[in-house]
Amino acid sequence: MTDAAALPGQPRGVVLSGPATARAVNVLAPNADAMTLDGTNTWLLSEPDSPLAVVVDPGPLDEGHLQHVIATAEKAGKRIALTLLTHGHPDHAEGASRFSDLTGTKVRALDPSLRLGDEGLAAGEALEVGGLELRVVSTPGHTADSLCFHLPADQAVLTGDTILGRGTTVVAHPDGRLGDYLDSLRRLRSLTVDDGVHTVLPGHGPVLEDAQGAVEFYLAHRAHRLAQVETAVENGHLTPAEVVAAVYADVDRSLWPAAELSVRAQLEYLREHGLI
Repeated sequence: MTDAAALPGQPRGVVLSGPATARAVNVLAPNADAMTLDGTNTWLLSEPDSPLAVVVDPGPLDEGHLQHVIATAEKAGKRIALTLLTHGHPDHAEGASRFSDLTGTKVRALDPSLRLGDEGLAAGEALEVGGLELRVVSTPGHTADSLCFHLPADQAVLTGDTILGRGTTVVAHPDGRLGDYLDSLRRLRSLTVDDGVHTVLPGHGPVLEDAQGAVEFYLAHRAHRLAQVETAVENGHLTPAEVVAAVYADVDRSLWPAAELSVRAQLEYLREHGLI
């Protein structure tokens, strides 16, 4: 059995639902599969002594889950006052409209098509609800509309699918772009170096205790995969499917369609930089 402290980012363990920091509680959605890991992490955020709460990523359109999120807030004496989205993939955002109906909250997102209410979100924007402060961090790459939320009081960052609690994420070509994703990882690294962020509250998987270690692992992983893809092309594997078969041979074949999205993004990046 591997010690969690030896794994990238130092995952906290197998307990996912429940309190994660002084201000963050996870309500795990019942949508586990190969891509969502244990399911979508729906984050309930609030100051300990405040009656107001923020929800990040209501998750799939699952009535039981949405009601569970509301009940969790009510049990803690909280009223949900705002809903935020890290990005628009259905496992994070499909339930947002129904959740808005249930809670009467606005839904704020980068993508205008996902918003319910007039306000969007902008990079660097500071949000305040019931004394809780969140800062919007622009992190495109997994998707064009991906955002993270910095929670300064807990020295934590909510990363959506930009950094996962286990494994690595897909750069979902053509919406996602690898160059943007690498820039986003460097932006998150600066939060760990300059702003003291040490905890990752991911969109899937366990909490990570070593945010800087997680970012460094992701950057190293991407550099390694790029080198592998470049070598595969040099060896005559020219189509994305051929590259996947050569580079991802050790990965479960059920994940190859997702791997092909990342390969397409990597090939685009290598061409843009004149490397193939």
